[in-house]
Amino acid sequence: MQAPRTPHPHTPGNSQAYCVVLTATATAEEAEHLARGIVEARLGACVQIQAIQSIYRWQGALCKESEFRLSIKTRQARYAALERFIQEHHSYETPEIVQLPITAGSAEYLQWVAEESRGGQDEPEPDAQFALP
Repeated sequence: MQAPRTPHPHTPGNSQAYCVVLTATATAEEAEHLARGIVEARLGACVQIQAIQSIYRWQGALCKESEFRLSIKTRQARYAALERFIQEHHSYETPEIVQLPITAGSAEYLQWVAEESRGGQDEPEPDAQFALP
């Protein structure tokens, strides 16, 4: 008889689950400003910014736009606060806010994500004075 496997300390089976949250902005400046605000508020450990092309339908019209995707690495426990922060500080009427679970990763990297996105119910919400340029 085999003993039950102990979950790896950085897998979703344990209390410390991680995710990547995606959003996109219209300008590089807005992307950088939003990314800095997210990291400063400890809502994400790291935000990567990539130039992308988006094709989508909006209010009945087919659109093609250059945008800047933000990939935010954080803990799932920070998602609700991060979503509120993006909604409050994003210039789009309906911004993309999508959470993708991280199913596994380097223990050292995920520990760093945990440390840099520490917070939770006991931590005050980020400063409401944050404003986009």
